[in-house]
Amino acid sequence: MRVGLLTEGGYPYVSGEARLWCDRLVRGLGQHEFDVYALSRSRRQQAQGWVELPPQVGRVRTAPLWTVDDQALCAAGPRGGHGRRARRRFVEYYGELADVVCRGGFGGSTGAGAGASAGVAAGAEGGAQGARGEVADRFSNALYGLAELARDEGGLVAALRSESAVRALERACRAPGALRAARAARVPDLLTAAGLMERALRPLSLDWYGADGLGAVDLCHAASGGPAALPGLLAGHFDGVPLLVTEYGVQLRAHYLAAGDTDLSAPARALLASFHGLLAAEVYRGATLITPGNTHARRWQERCGADRAKLRTVHPGMDAARFSEIGEGGYDDLAAGPGTLLWVGRIEPAKDLISLLHAFAEIRAAAPGARLRIVGAPAEEPEALEYLAHCRALAAQLFPDEAPGAHAVGCNPVSFEEIGGPDVPELADAYASGAVVVLSSVVEGFPISLVEAMFCGRATVSTDVGAVVEVIGGTGLVVPPRNPKALAEACVSLLRDPERRARLGAAARARALELFTVEQNVAAFRSIYLEIVSHCPVHRDVVDEAGEPVPFAHPAEAYLPGRWAVAVGPASNGAGSGAEGGGVPSWAVTEEVAAPGEVLGSGVVLGSGEVLGPGETLGPGEVLGSGEADVRAQLKGATV
Repeated sequence: MRVGLLTEGGYPYVSGEARLWCDRLVRGLGQHEFDVYALSRSRRQQAQGWVELPPQVGRVRTAPLWTVDDQALCAAGPRGGHGRRARRRFVEYYGELADVVCRGGFGGSTGAGAGASAGVAAGAEGGAQGARGEVADRFSNALYGLAELARDEGGLVAALRSESAVRALERACRAPGALRAARAARVPDLLTAAGLMERALRPLSLDWYGADGLGAVDLCHAASGGPAALPGLLAGHFDGVPLLVTEYGVQLRAHYLAAGDTDLSAPARALLASFHGLLAAEVYRGATLITPGNTHARRWQERCGADRAKLRTVHPGMDAARFSEIGEGGYDDLAAGPGTLLWVGRIEPAKDLISLLHAFAEIRAAAPGARLRIVGAPAEEPEALEYLAHCRALAAQLFPDEAPGAHAVGCNPVSFEEIGGPDVPELADAYASGAVVVLSSVVEGFPISLVEAMFCGRATVSTDVGAVVEVIGGTGLVVPPRNPKALAEACVSLLRDPERRARLGAAARARALELFTVEQNVAAFRSIYLEIVSHCPVHRDVVDEAGEPVPFAHPAEAYLPGRWAVAVGPASNGAGSGAEGGGVPSWAVTEEVAAPGEVLGSGVVLGSGEVLGPGETLGPGEVLGSGEADVRAQLKGATV
């Protein structure tokens, strides 16, 4: 089959989210052809280029979400943008969308910070469900109305940033029933909100749709929700292509966390939170299936309106081979260092290394020989460099350099190292050096470092955030976040008990190999792809080499509801497979099995076009092709 892989800020770029997962998925499903449609998030990401693509990637089409140079984008705006009819349509659809956004959005998004809709908050449960459905329908109608206008007019980038859009947003903010924060919006807030909403809606203006784009694929697979899944929604709206949405980190949750770290005003944050909540709900409603990576993500999706019947948890797949030597060798106290704690990950405030350093001060008091190794990827962003400098300064303050004697050089029990350095050339080397692996995060999605530690057979101490408990599953110790005392006590208990460390490490490795390998992930998606395509096929006009339509290319039963590939068991007579034989009408059968003692008459044509000559027979249990349901009355009395 042909799959349209939709990404945002990741594959096929060298850096970004879900890059490794997408690459492993594409390489693992070599029997399928992939077209990649990628949205980039920054100039730097786009300049770094792509990873090496496997041969099953047919083509790659990209578009930026980050650019602030609007001249080129606005040149692709509405060709008829100054036409009266196009302007009326835009004001109608965008005004409807703005009104829904300013009233607080979908019920699932309100609980996360967008504000409650009056109709949802006031009524009984049945009335609330009806109100949510009405909100979703209004947002859906406005969104697809804008999509159709963008297709007709060549794009909407200029219109979505125009004065008309800002005025429509202002009217909605001043209307009765609008969010309290939205009512306080001023012109700068409206300009900011309209600009960021345009970026999220930029897929509306792309030329990715139709027979030469996503309309030609059998399935759209979005590697995240939000803007990445929007092209899949439009492909379903325009061409009936089914959509699969995979989220290992919920896009809406990531937006809420990122908004708190920005200098956006409260009105702008409220408007954007409402908009992204509505978009997430529409993505979940329009998806054929949704595959969260863990129960934590699944709960978020259900809260945002996802139908439970569509949800299939598929854990991320990771490469266990590079950790096999360490994991199969078992735990070695001498090699690992019995008093060594190890932290691995990206150095950023969400990892809460400050609490870890304070916890290590208590650990040193209980176990004076303990050491802490902090191993991270090279920090390049200004915020990461600043946080790393702060952590180094705190470590120097808490743990002055120690020396065994008056003439020896002191060293700090806390070391900051980078993967690829002389002491840690490979990631596996880092895990081999630690007796206990620690995770101290206050915010976490799927804890990759914990899974890597489990592959290596290491005992772990983690904070109870994100999907940590689901991943660990009783094979490690879990403590509350932002609690250095509890973190220190758990680490000391494992440092003092090597037998317990070995037992927990062995159990952790067995669990990781069962649930979190690339093989199980690829096998799950192979099955899901086939399930979706078999239940939601895309009906296209079939043409021959000259481009002419092929008559009767689609059998009539393909347009009828239900499953028509019915295998009928051996019949006792030649009367066919009607209601008397098995309860299935003969015209609904596409496969039929010849029973022992049956012979086909001369000239009967098989579904593949092969003709049986006089005296030719089928053996017991041989399957006839499509279209043979009505020839049983022609069977002769000869014997096989």
